[in-house]
Amino acid sequence: MKRFFSYILGVSLLLLPFPSLAQSSGGSGGFASLLLSEESLGMSVEFLSDTLCAGRATETPGAVEASFWLARNFERMGLQAPGSRRGSPGYVRSFIASGKVGHNVIGFCPAPSSDRYAIVAAHYDNLGILSERMYPGADSNASGVAAMLGLARICRSLSVLGLGIRQNVIFVALDAKQLSMAGSASLYGMLSDGSLLDPRTGRPVRLDQVSVMVNLDIVGSTLEPVTKGRDEYLIMLTNDDSLKRALSEANYSTRLNLDLSFDYYRSKDFTDLFLNRIGDQKVFVDGGIPSALFTSGITMNTNKVEDTPATLDLAVLRKRVLLVFDWMERVLR
Repeated sequence: MKRFFSYILGVSLLLLPFPSLAQSSGGSGGFASLLLSEESLGMSVEFLSDTLCAGRATETPGAVEASFWLARNFERMGLQAPGSRRGSPGYVRSFIASGKVGHNVIGFCPAPSSDRYAIVAAHYDNLGILSERMYPGADSNASGVAAMLGLARICRSLSVLGLGIRQNVIFVALDAKQLSMAGSASLYGMLSDGSLLDPRTGRPVRLDQVSVMVNLDIVGSTLEPVTKGRDEYLIMLTNDDSLKRALSEANYSTRLNLDLSFDYYRSKDFTDLFLNRIGDQKVFVDGGIPSALFTSGITMNTNKVEDTPATLDLAVLRKRVLLVFDWMERVLR
């Protein structure tokens, strides 16, 4: 039955118009471009920014609603829930942060015969409701979560066809970024104490098996370009020069031609701040694991009620996701 569905998916992709392939990213022969739409990215941002999620502050009903929605999305995509020694695995792993209960949502996209893992993460929490005003957090960080879900959809769909990334990819929607990055600390703790289990083998995923940690945080806007007049851009912050080279190569080969920057608006101090001190990748950087933060930069809307879906550029967000996927294929060989 699984082979039948793989065949149907393959035929469906091949029946799509060839011009789409020619104009797509280079990832897995261009199929990645066919698996990602502006509409799907926009729908994710709209849901997370809606009053139902009420700004997604940790432990609020809106944040819990968002975590359930994320778990359902992981299940629909066919991502595997992490293993558990306590019965039913499930996608959600809870933790305590500043006296509040946070919920990380974790899904595995396995690669046959690989004992290496990449982590792709984006925090979904935001400020919630303050002084009776809701902070939607469309760019911060519904955009990052939408990008993470887009990458998960691409990876899982291609893995069904045997075209997937050659390493296992762990997708994580992190909670409690606003509470001293407690969600990423909890994830790192699970890797340290052996409580994050590979669902296929039941064995712990060890820190020394993690090839790279990817953090997607504020990636949907074109309001603050690095270079004036070049709205199609992407900032990558990392201490690993090989990761920078791979992104430049991916940008060239895919012909996406985004304006790439490897520092935070040419500021050494802000680059250090966002990479090494306040991002969810920080704990992994401190642990010596190659890490990368992808962002489009803070805008005048960040942490304000004006951070709404209408302020995002979905066409550029889609290009950024496609570029990150092609980069992942190069890095995770």
